[in-house]
Amino acid sequence: MSAPNLDRLLSFYETLFGAVEFLRMPTDGPTFYVGLKVGDAEIGLVADADVESGTAQRMLLSVDVQSVDGLLERVETAGGRVLGPPNDMPWGQRVAHIVDPDGNAVNLTQPI
Repeated sequence: MSAPNLDRLLSFYETLFGAVEFLRMPTDGPTFYVGLKVGDAEIGLVADADVESGTAQRMLLSVDVQSVDGLLERVETAGGRVLGPPNDMPWGQRVAHIVDPDGNAVNLTQPI
């Protein structure tokens, strides 16, 4: 994921999902890349001052969580935005759509 403000996006994923930083490149000087672990998944954040927040997305991140409803209460405090209430889908998931501080689309999902 490219971000004009790496620290802001890093804080969002740490705060909302408990993401843990496992890699930072380079180790000294301005950071270009931060690798995060969220459970068994990895997310890569890349610093790019030319990326505009809220521009058209080329990816959709889907994160399985224990409680969609419980997590929605923390989205805006963490710097994101909730796009609507959660819905129970016919395939057996509860799903809510949010965006992170840079406008990247994120689906929150949990088994029903």
